[in-house]
Amino acid sequence: MSAPAHKFKVADLSLAAFGRKEIELAENEMPGLMQTRAKYAADQPLAGARIAGCLHMTIQTAVLIETLTSLGAEVTWTSCNIFSTQDHAAAAIAAAGVPVFAWKGETEEEYNWCLEQQLTAFKDNKKLNLILDDGGDLTTLVHQKYPEMLKDCFGVSEETTTGVHHLYRMLKDGKLLVPAINVNDSVTKSKFDNLYGC
Repeated sequence: MSAPAHKFKVADLSLAAFGRKEIELAENEMPGLMQTRAKYAADQPLAGARIAGCLHMTIQTAVLIETLTSLGAEVTWTSCNIFSTQDHAAAAIAAAGVPVFAWKGETEEEYNWCLEQQLTAFKDNKKLNLILDDGGDLTTLVHQKYPEMLKDCFGVSEETTTGVHHLYRMLKDGKLLVPAINVNDSVTKSKFDNLYGC
């Protein structure tokens, strides 16, 4: 196991071992991500990527996070919902060295604090250059409060209908400062995840 992340806040780091077992089980159910790791990890295609993620901090998301890091990305993470974090998943990710700020039952104030913390958790005080968002909270925060962070940002991906509508509004108003990918309307999201996902 790696050293714990230099910055993180989770409910209980002692849950990491249980989280690790659950992640290993989930990997068996996520062959696409596992095959991506096997095929591309040696090439490190995401080297230099600094991804700030704001998606539900679940076991399945942990598999995604570890896929991103295995491909060379540096990642920081928060949950997009105050009640959706699986504390053992967050603990396992923090123990593996990824800065994560998430626990089940956050207050709104704590949720906003977590979003802020992840922005300063990259090594050597570097700034994000990609945003993975679910609901648009992280994208909105950075655009409204820290637009200078978007100077070297390649773009944002958004997973929800609500977040996508917000991005379209920002674009219409001339306030969207980076390219955005509408994940919500992709074939795999709309035909599979929206239908069968949890």
